[in-house]
Amino acid sequence: MTIRVDLNPETEARLTAQARSQGAPLEKLAERLLAEALTESSPPHGALTVEEFHHMLEAMAEGSEKLPNLPTESFSRESFYEDRLDGRDAVPRR
Repeated sequence: MTIRVDLNPETEARLTAQARSQGAPLEKLAERLLAEALTESSPPHGALTVEEFHHMLEAMAEGSEKLPNLPTESFSRESFYEDRLDGRDAVPRR
């Protein structure tokens, strides 16, 4: 694809100087700089849009209405490590 870009004299001079210093054709340098700018402005790999994030949360919550309601005490640190607190190991040693 070919596009035409009108540059102000200062930008043109900077682009020309950079192309010369790198020994690269002006067109190739402009193409590379544009590609880099587009890459930097795109969301990071793996990042979700707000809409995608909400969709993911809805999918995770699907069916959660069937889960039992547990008391808050069920989620204390002690409840997770009960077996270790009474002297038993959670995983038998070999």
